Order: sequence, then C-alpha cells, then structure tokens
Amino acid sequence: MQRWPTLNKLASKLVKQIVCAKTALVDWKKVGRRIRELRGFDMTQEDFAKRIGVSQSYLSTMERGEVEIGAEILLRISREFEKSLEWLLIGEE
Repeated sequence: MQRWPTLNKLASKLVKQIVCAKTALVDWKKVGRRIRELRGFDMTQEDFAKRIGVSQSYLSTMERGEVEIGAEILLRISREFEKSLEWLLIGEE
C-alpha cells in the first residue's frame, strides 16, 4: 500500500511540530512511563509488542526510556491504543 510511506512522513512532521511547538526536548524516560501506563497490568510486554510490531526486548528498552522512539512506532501506538501523539510525547492531550 502506497499510503503508508505518506502517513509515516506526516507522522514524522507531526512529531517534529509537537516537539518544536513545546520548545522542549522530548523526555524519553517519561514517554516510556506513559507507554508502560498505557500497557497497564493486564497486558504483557509480549502482547503489547506484538500489537505494535516490535520485539518484547525493544518494548522493554522503550519503556525504560533508553531509546528515541521513531515516528512510525509512535504512530502505531497512537492508532492501536487511541492515544494522541502529543500525549505520548509530552503527556498532554
């Protein structure tokens, strides 16, 4: 499907706009905490990782805030769990 590359480009632009609009760097540890919060206690890392198309070990790295998460993965999380990119990145709706 050709629309995915376009959506990925739009997601990248949106992520950059949100970060620039807030004039602050993204705190990846806080992003990781929000992802962990979103996963809750009812879902394993393995199940969450499958739903967003990453490995369990990479999800663990994301939850610990040890990696800058790419726009494509943030967009998958946003869509799968119906949360805004803004909430994922800075904690505001």
